[in-house]
Amino acid sequence: MAFVQAVVLAYRRYGADPSAALRLAQIAPSELRLAQARVSARQFEALCRAAMQELDDEALGWFSRRLPWGSYGLLCRGSLTAPDLGVALKRWCRHHRLLTEDLLLHLELRDGVATLGIEERRDFGALRELCLVTTLRYVHGYACWLIDSRIPLLGVEFPFERPAHGDVHPLLFPGPVRFAARRASMSLPAQYLELAPRRDERAMQAMLQNALSLTVLQYRRDRLLASRARACMAARPDDPHTASSLAAALNVSTRTLHRQLRDEGTSLQRLKDAVRFERAAQLLRQGRQPLKQVALAVGFASEKSFTRAFGAWAGRTPGAYRGQAPGEDARRQGHRGEAGDDGLQ
Repeated sequence: MAFVQAVVLAYRRYGADPSAALRLAQIAPSELRLAQARVSARQFEALCRAAMQELDDEALGWFSRRLPWGSYGLLCRGSLTAPDLGVALKRWCRHHRLLTEDLLLHLELRDGVATLGIEERRDFGALRELCLVTTLRYVHGYACWLIDSRIPLLGVEFPFERPAHGDVHPLLFPGPVRFAARRASMSLPAQYLELAPRRDERAMQAMLQNALSLTVLQYRRDRLLASRARACMAARPDDPHTASSLAAALNVSTRTLHRQLRDEGTSLQRLKDAVRFERAAQLLRQGRQPLKQVALAVGFASEKSFTRAFGAWAGRTPGAYRGQAPGEDARRQGHRGEAGDDGLQ
């Protein structure tokens, strides 16, 4: 309801009556006084659409000037032809300044992490929270749509104390949320910046008819989930990597993990096998460690079961593998396509 109240404040700023928009969204005026009341995503989307059109301000009163209906559509079009998401986000940051200088967006890269930060150059008062939350959701929603992938967030930060409705923010952002930070920002794995856009002008036209859904609802599909899952397992070789523990580490539900891996043509077991093979191959190349110890190190209870599994992966026994030419295992794995390997990238 705090977000609904902020939209009503925009009406007051322009001396307009929000009654029609509230009726359209099926929000009773009496509910505005209930601080803990909730509305659905669809209700809030309907309210914002009506308010933006009626007030002719897509910024809903945040900035020192109106952003007429269609302003953010221009930002979307300006990034559509970028060769990759990284360039698209840089364009978005640059073009946003053409709309307003009340806040500036900055994209920073460091140690494999991309961070989009907000520099506030105006006191937004009671509209501050909705302004910052929506600005980040605009960028995140559009980025997900552009590359057709759910982009996980490594962290989201806001420069205000946790509000009473702070449990809502994790629903809006797929990643850890922290309050009382230095500035508003969101961080994501930099590898997503390398993905090329998958949309064209026709898709853009269709998206803009229902663009607010990208701001309110989470994008579902993650194109890099399989590679992220595999990297997570490789980084923690001693963990059991159950579906529930891996899903928690990737910030998705267990059901979503299984569904998206299936959509990418692989499975949790195939990824486990790929990580096990790489670990076993590394240990075999490094020295003369007994096969039983190698088997235990990669999660097998016996040397016999390890030998049988390794033969299926590499086409030869672990003992024969020790003497093969360097790099042959990589070529063999590439030809066999075993364990959902390169086809997932």
